[in-house]
Amino acid sequence: MIYVRKILNLLQRKNINFICGVPDSVLKSFSNLIVKNSYFKHITAVNEGSAVSLGIGFHLSTKKVPCIYFQNSGLGNAINPLMSISHPKVYSIPTLLVIGWRGSPRLKDEPQHKAKGLITKKILALLNIRFCILRKTKDLKQLEKIINFSRKFKRPVACLIENGILSSPNDLKRKKLKRRYFKRELFISELLKQIKPKTKIVSTTGFTSRELWQIRKEKNLKKGKDFYMVGGMGHAAAVSLGVSLNYKGQVICLDGDGSMLMHLGTLRSAGFHGRSNFKHVILNNNAHESVGGQTTTANTIDFKQLASSMGYKTFFKVDTKKRLKKKIRLFLSSKGPTLFEVCIDQGSIKNLSRIENLKEIKRLFSK
Repeated sequence: MIYVRKILNLLQRKNINFICGVPDSVLKSFSNLIVKNSYFKHITAVNEGSAVSLGIGFHLSTKKVPCIYFQNSGLGNAINPLMSISHPKVYSIPTLLVIGWRGSPRLKDEPQHKAKGLITKKILALLNIRFCILRKTKDLKQLEKIINFSRKFKRPVACLIENGILSSPNDLKRKKLKRRYFKRELFISELLKQIKPKTKIVSTTGFTSRELWQIRKEKNLKKGKDFYMVGGMGHAAAVSLGVSLNYKGQVICLDGDGSMLMHLGTLRSAGFHGRSNFKHVILNNNAHESVGGQTTTANTIDFKQLASSMGYKTFFKVDTKKRLKKKIRLFLSSKGPTLFEVCIDQGSIKNLSRIENLKEIKRLFSK
């Protein structure tokens, strides 16, 4: 185990004060504690490539080494700026990448993480990015060495952190959340009651898919077919759009505010190419809830104006339990492409089970 404060103290000693990244469950104690430390300038980025690019801009204006954090599943998103801007043969930008290593061969993990976990070190080697692995406090010496290497030779370096390595007792006591709206569980349950039997649902990664899976089993709600995006955060809308363009029935995307922001341009594709059967739900709790509850700032977006400018034909919003059933009914009967902002509170079903039999789910969905 490594105390997060020791990592932050090392970054402070090395004069690294700009930290930017995408929230990750492995690194949640790291990102949550950064916010509480006034020394660091912290930005939560919408995706990994943007995080790296923000770090590049910071270096260009200060000559300092930026710290960028994200999960290894998002390493692919980061490759473009890392190779076409930061690489030593291009602009040679020193950068410290802190990467949550899901699917490490040493640990048992979910199926969507195994393939990427096995090749994470190979990807870094192929990118010619020197890296270290943090498992114990003594490994911080290796982290300090690669920071020095990055600064001296002006090139990206990385450290990999496996699940369960970071510890930060007494630092992450979360405030009691205020309830304003209703929980995701209520919306999903009511939606499943109202959809038509041939409806197809594509749900975003994290708690949304897991709750949809569990609610169906516990409440025996069988109408429709689901495709659970256990990985690929930010791509649920694009997958849904692809399904809807080749299916006569209704297709519903259950998206999250953080997921939607990762690839905002997909809204334009949906608004322009989407047919009347495409229905897009944004479950907006203003948080990356599945990985620690970090703020997304989506609560200040005017989704009605956004939907209109992106080409969606219809927009709905619900923020009260009293109007929920009626708004779902209107949403389902509307002519799409339709965007539906559902304001929800944070909080999920306790003891959520993991989704199983992924290939069978795909077979049934495509049947």
